[in-house]
Amino acid sequence: MKKHFIRDNEGRTCSKSISFDYEDGVIKNVFFDNGCPGNTVGVARLAEGRAPEELIGLLKGVTCRGESSCPNEFACALEEMLEELKAEEA
Repeated sequence: MKKHFIRDNEGRTCSKSISFDYEDGVIKNVFFDNGCPGNTVGVARLAEGRAPEELIGLLKGVTCRGESSCPNEFACALEEMLEELKAEEA
């Protein structure tokens, strides 16, 4: 199963949105629309091929400017994705 997800960051970070694919239990094709390239490209590359649960554990709670960050918002997007997938299974 392959699913594509997009999450709007609603002004919480420099990046406008995060998009990624979930396929065979891992995350692929992570893309941050805007944001600091050193941060967003690095996180996207490190996320490739990892399980969402692992990424949530690594990224949740990382802060930058204010109370959130691109890594934290990515972790939130992954949590939302897992909730959505669980609801679809029910």
